[in-house]
Amino acid sequence: MTDKQGTRILATYRQATHNYFIEERMEAGISLTGTEVKSLRQGRANLKDSYAVLRGGEVWLLNCHISPYTHGNINNHEPLRERKLLLHREEIRRLDRKRKSAALTLVPLKLYLKGGRVKVELAVARGKRLYDKRESIKKRDLDRESRREG
Repeated sequence: MTDKQGTRILATYRQATHNYFIEERMEAGISLTGTEVKSLRQGRANLKDSYAVLRGGEVWLLNCHISPYTHGNINNHEPLRERKLLLHREEIRRLDRKRKSAALTLVPLKLYLKGGRVKVELAVARGKRLYDKRESIKKRDLDRESRREG
């Protein structure tokens, strides 16, 4: 699957907009091994329940499941290992300030190929409460009905 910019989307976290209010989006590189890239190209990744944390001045992606490469050998990767996200120092500082000022979470929205490199679309998000989710569903249904009628 490709999007408008011609990048090939490898995995998406489709429920992110249902579970979070997205406040800001940014692109980050990701440090991967060879078998992880090959597995991603086969579309064998899952971003559900994954998130990013700031630790020691670096950003790490946790709970991102990349299945082992089918043709891999004993050097295959660990599916749930922590992966380092590659951001500029100033971007990391800005994320840290935002995260500390409010109860915000760093959530990966999608993994994609851009110029032969794997990138992560990272969002600064605020968790929705149950009543917020119900309100979003109600609004979406009303919009759908109005489009259908008119």
